[in-house]
Amino acid sequence: MSKKIGRNDLCYCGSQKKYKNCHASFDDKITSFKIQGHEVPTREIIKTPEQIDGIRESGKVNIAVLDHVEQNLKVGMTTEDIDQLVYQKTIELGGIPATLNYEGFPKSVCTSINNQVCHGIPSEKVHLLDGDIINVDVSTIYKGYFSDSSRMYCIGNVSEENKRLVEVVKESIAKGLEQVKPWGFLGDMGQAIHEHALKNGYTVVQDIGGHGVGIHFHEEPWVSFVSKSGTEMLMVPGMIFTIEPMINQGTDEIFVDEENNWTVYTEDGKFSAQQEIMVLITDDGYEILAY
Repeated sequence: MSKKIGRNDLCYCGSQKKYKNCHASFDDKITSFKIQGHEVPTREIIKTPEQIDGIRESGKVNIAVLDHVEQNLKVGMTTEDIDQLVYQKTIELGGIPATLNYEGFPKSVCTSINNQVCHGIPSEKVHLLDGDIINVDVSTIYKGYFSDSSRMYCIGNVSEENKRLVEVVKESIAKGLEQVKPWGFLGDMGQAIHEHALKNGYTVVQDIGGHGVGIHFHEEPWVSFVSKSGTEMLMVPGMIFTIEPMINQGTDEIFVDEENNWTVYTEDGKFSAQQEIMVLITDDGYEILAY
């Protein structure tokens, strides 16, 4: 944990209560897991009520932007058209697209089609074709707080094989959520997602995972979706992170486009699908802040 705080000092969470009457027992419980050898969150990972309120509002903007995209998607439009939809709607709602110029990323959204696993860059040269599947990944800064979620869309007449891939991604997240609860482990969720994908004949990308989010775009912890139950970081109330498995029809091997250094593809050219939600661990379960 962070620097030592006296039991009669005001609690670090901003409640204006004495530490002994607020987070002392909570921190003691975390420490007991650490003593047992488990990975536990630092105080910086655990959001205060004020921060949670701000991140929740950012999530509402993120959801509204994805809703706007969904209402306008159609065969023939370009991924640049999607980028413009995201940029204009985000600005209209008082937000800032978090991906725009992030570490050199040139656009306001990631648009990943078919065998693109993630980080597809919108282009006026790329049109949505009948039968495509696409992941639209929106990230928002609203009043200084970050949110992040994505959705899969089927364009026109998508084959049953590819529809099933998209459905299994959604099912996998639902299976993972069954394991998301305070004082459990991220690995509980990761194993549930991995097992469901494998049962359906798919693989899960190992090298890219979810992440903490809220105060910054990407925070600790890194979240694996091929992990084992009882491993990875302890989940405690106040943690916020993304669940975003990337599930492939073929191998889990991937590569990064050498020209743009962003877009990730499946090694074998088979299709990949991803869905991303942002969740808050609560005292009795979880709350989905963006989806």
